[in-house]
Amino acid sequence: MSTPYTTNNAGIAVESDEHSLTVSPDGPILLQDHYLIEKMAQFNRERVPERVVHAKGAGAYGVFEVTNDVSQFTKASLFQPGRRTEMLARFSTVAGEQGSPDTWRDPRGFALKFYTDVGNYDLVGNNTPIFFVRDTIKFQDFIRSQKRRPDNGLRDNDMQWDFWTLSPESAHMVTWLMGDRGVPKTYRHMNGYGSHTYMWINGAGTRHWVKYHFKTDQGIDFLTQAEADELAGCDPDVHRRDLWQAIDSGNAPSWTLYVQVMPFEDAADYRFNPFDLTKVWPHGDYPLIEVGRMTLNRNPEDYFIHIEQAAFEPANMIPGVGPSPDKMLLGRLFSYPDTHRYRIGPNYAQLPPNRPHVPVNSYAKDGPMRYEPSNTARPYAPNSYGGPAASPEAHQDIAGWRTAGEMVREAYTLHREDDDFGQPGTMVRQVLDDDARTRLVSNVSGHLKQGVTKPVLDRALQYWRNIDKKLGDRIAAEVNGL
Repeated sequence: MSTPYTTNNAGIAVESDEHSLTVSPDGPILLQDHYLIEKMAQFNRERVPERVVHAKGAGAYGVFEVTNDVSQFTKASLFQPGRRTEMLARFSTVAGEQGSPDTWRDPRGFALKFYTDVGNYDLVGNNTPIFFVRDTIKFQDFIRSQKRRPDNGLRDNDMQWDFWTLSPESAHMVTWLMGDRGVPKTYRHMNGYGSHTYMWINGAGTRHWVKYHFKTDQGIDFLTQAEADELAGCDPDVHRRDLWQAIDSGNAPSWTLYVQVMPFEDAADYRFNPFDLTKVWPHGDYPLIEVGRMTLNRNPEDYFIHIEQAAFEPANMIPGVGPSPDKMLLGRLFSYPDTHRYRIGPNYAQLPPNRPHVPVNSYAKDGPMRYEPSNTARPYAPNSYGGPAASPEAHQDIAGWRTAGEMVREAYTLHREDDDFGQPGTMVRQVLDDDARTRLVSNVSGHLKQGVTKPVLDRALQYWRNIDKKLGDRIAAEVNGL
């Protein structure tokens, strides 16, 4: 029987499940890609009321303090010398539900909201510098492959490996996930990353590309699979409990922020696509530069109000910060505020954890649960009665990047070392030691033995051989009982 073609919700054939419609392969996503918009909008409305992803989490308030002068790279207010900015952090697991154990093998969300003097700046990342897919049109499919099956309501490793092995760009992230850092000991013992590439603009209008690295000051630590499984049964809220108790006892956790900075012109012919979310920039090419320290020192007075209703969105960028051509980032600029409007209402920005610490001069009005009136009697712009006016000069330097070309659904492949298995192979051979490789083999083979069937299993074994032949052979021997 032939495989049916994909259609949109109106039954019209879909041109691509893999690539968004962009101007040139590396260009911006177009709003007229109605299928991408349909996928994101429908996906954001799949669950009521918990988050579709990152449902289980914990968080706290704190402060970010600048410790090094990076004003040569950005004019962003919170990164200026001597600046101290109040903030909120939320950590989470990705695939599990509200009641799921904290110690499932899963990426951890690392979402930050900075209450700057020019409005809220949100940085929404993970405890990994990379991700499973590089195009936002595949995100919904990825998440569904990690969720429960619709027929029996059970989690299914076969679905996970089916998607991963049919999407080789996932190899780098899967190597991270199956390694030691796939189950951090606590939220305090993991790094956080902005993951995406962003643009920084300095006071002279010079642009740079940047990646964020929050290094835990508590030191990296992890749980073995056996330890994680035991805790899942006896203390499923161990990470939430640990964060609360650490802050409550005065043991405030902290992270030091470093950035990698790439000159704007380097991106065009860098050896990897610098905007590909499945890739890292080797530190030998772009070393870490210290920026400041984030310290979490205040627990929320009410978990639901301050953590469940917290709404982070990558589109909240202040002057001095801008997006990059990263297709995952560009899709998230729409997806996050859209899901907040659905999950907690169109006036979510008025809720306590989301309210900026500066005056809001917005023409937004009415809608469910609105309790702050518009500060203008004439809710339209322009008007002749003293209403607020736009400030082009605040963002005059964020012109973004130039692009031109045909509208296409393609991946950008002009960088000379772009491939899906090179960086995870380097990680296995040069980053992990012998003990870490042995744990990786055990984690992967144990996962594959739990319901992964042919032909997915055969593809998974070849997937690991593509990453590293020796490691893949060891995994195959474990799976086959040799």
